[in-house]
Amino acid sequence: MRLLFVHERFGALGGAEANVLVTARELKRRGHTLAVLHGPSTGREIASWQETFGERYALPPHGGTPAARAALAAFRADVVFVHKLSDLDALDGLTAGAAPVVRMIHDHDLYCMRGYRYHPLTREICTRPASGYCMFPCGAMLARNRAGGFPVQWVSYTARQREIALTRRCARVIVASEYMREELRRNGFTSAQIEIHAPVPAPAVAGIAPSFGPRNRLVYAGQIIRGKGVDVLLEALARVREVFDCVIVGDGSHRAHCGALCRRLGLADRVRFTGFMPQAEIAAHYQEASVALMSSVWPEPFGAVGLEAMRYGLPVVAFDAGAIREWLLDGWNGFLVPWMDRDRYAAGIEELLRDKPLARRMGEHGREWVGARFGFPKYINGLEALFSALGGKHASSAPAPILA
Repeated sequence: MRLLFVHERFGALGGAEANVLVTARELKRRGHTLAVLHGPSTGREIASWQETFGERYALPPHGGTPAARAALAAFRADVVFVHKLSDLDALDGLTAGAAPVVRMIHDHDLYCMRGYRYHPLTREICTRPASGYCMFPCGAMLARNRAGGFPVQWVSYTARQREIALTRRCARVIVASEYMREELRRNGFTSAQIEIHAPVPAPAVAGIAPSFGPRNRLVYAGQIIRGKGVDVLLEALARVREVFDCVIVGDGSHRAHCGALCRRLGLADRVRFTGFMPQAEIAAHYQEASVALMSSVWPEPFGAVGLEAMRYGLPVVAFDAGAIREWLLDGWNGFLVPWMDRDRYAAGIEELLRDKPLARRMGEHGREWVGARFGFPKYINGLEALFSALGGKHASSAPAPILA
């Protein structure tokens, strides 16, 4: 089949980008022809993306309808696979074409004007659909401007409603969890339109297994943004009495704040920030580790990084936020800690560091659980079946779509 991927970035950055690349690589290996319609480069792992996508079409900064139409006409896709895309004109152009559109919802941007589904001051998790409440009293139409200049920018409620309406045009909407399916139902999508295909990580690097060694290595891997709760993680680590060595792998807008907090808490000799790392280098840290940490305080749509750690045989300690409870079973493959409970989080870490046989058993449970419930071939097989069912109604040999 001819599959046109669409994503607002080109290159590695976070979980969405990792999913795009591993999914595309496997579909290409299985004989499908791929192209990508993409936004600006991230500057990371560009060669891997270029190798995977032989045909590439660039989106302009704004008003992407002509670019979307041109890509559809040039590539003649059987199915269009949309990931994150903030250009609504481009989305309009894609969904107006003849090829069926499948959209994967990676996070909360579709129905939350802030995008992270919790209040910026209290961090209380929101459970409301997109509505006038987002404007008042939530005040989500005002957001921090991270691009420089004026510190505040306007977020359009009308644009968010338009994006929801355009996404309802898609033949299918893919989510990773029951939690996300309920979020879409809350926002007016039908059950028949939503499919769950969990974007699990690819198989672990062969020969790598955690050491559970005496250095008590803890590993956090992910973006360092406020919703990921690295500041809360540091406050929990300050309560851990056992000797430990923690590596925080990743980067983001909250890194400077977390670095300063780390020093204030007296953790600078035990916590190291490495910045962004390729997956193979993260795997090497997993090999030296005893526990994997997740500290998200926003409601995780899925939390694939936790399953990635479990695939290497590590127990996971995480807060109960969003879909994490769908794969982290408290006391069996790690500890699911009540939301924002720093004392319980620290206690979970301490128990695993003191009792390495327990940590090893939980890690093995996690490895078995991921293999049985979230296998990578199962994920790709599900996507292939969906694309075949939809793409069979739109052969690539058909005339080019009428786009005027």
